[in-house]
Amino acid sequence: MPATYDPLDASPPRPTLATAALPRRVRRALEQLYALISDETAPPLERMLAEFEQQLFRQADQARLPSLQAGYLETLRLVRLRRADLIPRFLVLLEAALTRVREPPPRAVKAGTPSFGDLRLLDDSEIDEDTVLRNIAVRQESRSSLGLMLLGQRFGVLAGGPAFDAERLPVGPHRLGRIFADACQPLQIGLDSRLDLYRVFDQQVMPGYAHLVEQMNALLARENVLPGLSFVPLRTTRDRSAVDPAAVDKPRAAPAETAPATAQPRPHTAWLGQRNAAVPAERSRDEFATLQRWLDERRGLVDRLRPRIPGQPPTAIALDTGEVLDALTRADQELPRGEQRLRKIAELRQAVLSRAQAGTSLSRDDGDVFELLDLLYDEIEHRLRGDSNIAALLNRLQAPLLHAALRDHSLLGQQSNPALQLLNTVAEAGARWTPNDDVDPQLLEPLHRAVDHVATHLSDGEAAFDYANQRLQEQLQTLNRKAEVTERRHVEAARGKEKLELAKRRATETVESISADQRLPRFVQSLLNQAWADVLTLTLLRHGEDSEAWRRQLEITGQIVAANNGETGPAAPAGLEADIEHALGLVGYHADDARAIAHQLSLGAAPGEDAASRTELAMKLRARGRLGEEAAPVRTELPPRNEAEQGCWERIRTLPFGTWFEFVQNQQGDVVRRRLSWFSTVTDNALFVNQRGQRVGEQSLDSLARMMARDQARVVAAERSGLVERAWHAALDLLRGFGAKPHDAGDGA
Repeated sequence: MPATYDPLDASPPRPTLATAALPRRVRRALEQLYALISDETAPPLERMLAEFEQQLFRQADQARLPSLQAGYLETLRLVRLRRADLIPRFLVLLEAALTRVREPPPRAVKAGTPSFGDLRLLDDSEIDEDTVLRNIAVRQESRSSLGLMLLGQRFGVLAGGPAFDAERLPVGPHRLGRIFADACQPLQIGLDSRLDLYRVFDQQVMPGYAHLVEQMNALLARENVLPGLSFVPLRTTRDRSAVDPAAVDKPRAAPAETAPATAQPRPHTAWLGQRNAAVPAERSRDEFATLQRWLDERRGLVDRLRPRIPGQPPTAIALDTGEVLDALTRADQELPRGEQRLRKIAELRQAVLSRAQAGTSLSRDDGDVFELLDLLYDEIEHRLRGDSNIAALLNRLQAPLLHAALRDHSLLGQQSNPALQLLNTVAEAGARWTPNDDVDPQLLEPLHRAVDHVATHLSDGEAAFDYANQRLQEQLQTLNRKAEVTERRHVEAARGKEKLELAKRRATETVESISADQRLPRFVQSLLNQAWADVLTLTLLRHGEDSEAWRRQLEITGQIVAANNGETGPAAPAGLEADIEHALGLVGYHADDARAIAHQLSLGAAPGEDAASRTELAMKLRARGRLGEEAAPVRTELPPRNEAEQGCWERIRTLPFGTWFEFVQNQQGDVVRRRLSWFSTVTDNALFVNQRGQRVGEQSLDSLARMMARDQARVVAAERSGLVERAWHAALDLLRGFGAKPHDAGDGA
């Protein structure tokens, strides 16, 4: 960080696109690209700075120590003093990066291969700004991988060279993050505050990056930069007549020869509120007139089955939509609050009519809106687990949704509408596959705030839903990041167990290979297989097989075997007993026990030594836990897998980390979702976490495959739509009548 403030107008001249030595068409395309990025990023950057100032003020207000409060206020003063230069500096640095598009990439410096001993776990304090920026970039790269690949191809054309990868792209997430960090340097704020600013940048600016990538690709296509470029996944064709119909859905034994896009559906890997990568959202816009026609046909069928009663009063006078909205507001205010069952829209409709004048009714359009939303809520109810808290929130949303739908009759057919997105988020928090203990208590408060906001700002219409939904999505992103951090810690622990298990296997193999065909006393062999194997395991974990320490332990192992090989073996070299005692002390053996074991391994039983001493030492070893013994799962011998179980086992090994599974809980078919965070093809262990990233258990891939073959566990398929959209399609299928194909069979992700 510079020691003095460098104002923007005092900076040396930087290259611009107007003065860059670029071909005319390339300059024109880059200028338009720069203008697009400037227009799209400047407003979010302004919001980011405002949010960061508010965050600093809250931190200062909540600080418990005067020194901390003074630090936050000083940071706030510096940000307010120099915030005007941040956005221009960001754009200047971005333009400078675009001018260097035709410069050759810097030659990578080949780093030496790190040794096993260089690997270690990092403390939280060691996570610097490069790590934070890299994590932000990696997340955005995974969400926009296809668009970035196409953009890299087009930038390769502009540069007159090979395609750019995501890290080299001047408008890629990695370079944009670094440009933003450089633009923040003149603020002269501390490291912790910079890290907070990067996180606000991730929350306020980067959520729109995927859409920006699409816009950049569209702009370059209009500029005739690979206008016909598209990506079509490779699909293999096969002769359907030669395939056994009963084996179509069975996993293949050779994953490399299959086409995953056709053999198995894409697994669901996203957290709550996230979209699955590379699965586009299904957009539907159902015309209100068509929906009304289906409702009329449905009512006509009901009327034919239930004839009109003679003497029925004449048709009532239709209420004006404004009168319906006023009555709806009064009815909603008088309805009970708190934990309750999911209420029918028909009950709210009856409450509205009871507050209107006698002899009045809803107009055809308004009545159809009530009926359509009632059908939607009925389908949503089928997908809920019966949580009273979520039901209360959904009840609270009924009046705001009706207000929005009565003003805009096409709302229910627009799944991208913020009102339906908010409804979907609340509904998915109470989905039937999420146990009550898996719901993050921190999620309920922002859900209540979002619903209360739209319920108290009915006059704002879609703007209220947009604001509430945006704030809720930001909170979901924060919770998802916490879940990812928690999950990552459990994964690191599981990988540590795997490393320990591999080291134990290697140590056992080493002892067996060196002592093979050697006539060793049984007690010495037992000490080698237990105490000394622990020494070899610890040496492998700390130093690795290529280290001098490992080679020294192999030498000592050979000396132990040679010294105990009957009467023909050579005498133990000097210092062997001390080396063994020292190594055993590192493993955690008591000094007296280590000395006794070292004596037995180096010199053997002394003449006239009491056998009781060896028995006592053996009992101590048996009572003492082995290194990593508590981490090793207890496995029972099972019969060989049948064909179906083998197929499931092979499919699991090809699944990406983060795949969600559904496990059947009882005979009623209730399921719970668990996330396959990590598995090892070496140790056959699999780690599962819940919605909050908390570890819920480990099991073997073999047992998981057997459960899948018995349909007690199944992979959750990635869906193109959310819970509410699938419920809406199910309601439409009900309206269409017979012959309609359900859209959400199985109700996946």
